[in-house]
Amino acid sequence: MTSIQTLAMPAGRVLIAIMFVMSGVGKIFAYQGTQGYMESVGVPGMLLPLVIIVELIGGLAIIAGWQTRLVAFALAGFCLVSAIIFHNNFADQAQMIQFMKNVSIAGGFLFLVANGPGAYALDNR
Repeated sequence: MTSIQTLAMPAGRVLIAIMFVMSGVGKIFAYQGTQGYMESVGVPGMLLPLVIIVELIGGLAIIAGWQTRLVAFALAGFCLVSAIIFHNNFADQAQMIQFMKNVSIAGGFLFLVANGPGAYALDNR
């Protein structure tokens, strides 16, 4: 493995996962607003704690390289489901971009599923 690969994999894990950690924390501090938004699109607000756990714990697991393939697979599915539920108004350019962002992130997670965590990961212990 070259030195660029040694650094790129953990950097990539951080870059793809930090958004989920920040989003999970943001949902904690904007709990009622997030719950209301979820309910406005037909998703039960009682699922919000699960969403926060998935984003926060999943993001931290990817950053640490712990159970990387399994967590990346779960987060890929989470991204696709979120895209379909929350960003399905393709007549709205902003929603289409958000949909494609989620699909692209799912693709990045599938690269982690296929290639593993790389260097500096708990999975390598």
